[in-house]
Amino acid sequence: MKKTTALIFALSVAAFVGGCSKATPPAATKSESPAAVAAAPSGGAGKVGVPECDEYVDKYQKCISGKVPEAAQAALKAGFETAVVQWQKTAATPEGKTGLAMACKAALDGAKQSMGTYGCEW
Repeated sequence: MKKTTALIFALSVAAFVGGCSKATPPAATKSESPAAVAAAPSGGAGKVGVPECDEYVDKYQKCISGKVPEAAQAALKAGFETAVVQWQKTAATPEGKTGLAMACKAALDGAKQSMGTYGCEW
């Protein structure tokens, strides 16, 4: 329950920050589908461009792949990938980047609590 609450909080913050952006982020190209963008963080190329978010992405990926049982990984990855795609879109504007710094710090703090049961190092 705590994991779900933290994930919902992180996604809500990301959606709120994304909604505050004045500019419309560029649409994904055919070669850059949302699935491709979401998968990119595992290779390191999917950084958000905001240090707090990039730290969260790195630590959350390590937690999922190294500590979370395989049966629970799919659900956690889906929410994580959705958040990363939204953050990447939001980071397309200076206003978005400013808001994301706070949102990603909050997401990291929430993940520390919710993912603590898996023994992840933050």
